[in-house]
Amino acid sequence: HVQLVESGGGSVQAGGSLRLSCEVSGSTGRRYCLAWFRQVPGKERDDVALAALVTETYTTYRDSVKGRFTISKDNAKNILYLQMDRLKPEDTAMYFCAAARGYGVNSCGSYNDWGQGTQVTVS
Repeated sequence: HVQLVESGGGSVQAGGSLRLSCEVSGSTGRRYCLAWFRQVPGKERDDVALAALVTETYTTYRDSVKGRFTISKDNAKNILYLQMDRLKPEDTAMYFCAAARGYGVNSCGSYNDWGQGTQVTVS
């Protein structure tokens, strides 16, 4: 299993930026897909990742955040990031990082390991 601890959430005005961090541990020796999800107040957590780091060179994004959010990883520190720019009020949510076993070339298993979440509020 992978342990994940998010940080970096907060309150920001529309148009502003935030960078979320997720410390990753316990993943040595295996390839894991890492991703960011969010849960809007009053709704279920999204079951489709906002952004996923499938391999070091292959990333995916939901259409709603393409061009605004960037997922990356510092391999030396084992920290996953989500740079969020041009934030909108509808981006207000609890943000979670998650891990899934990587398979084959660009495939991921189910996201079974989750962090505790970090709140982002955009007004």
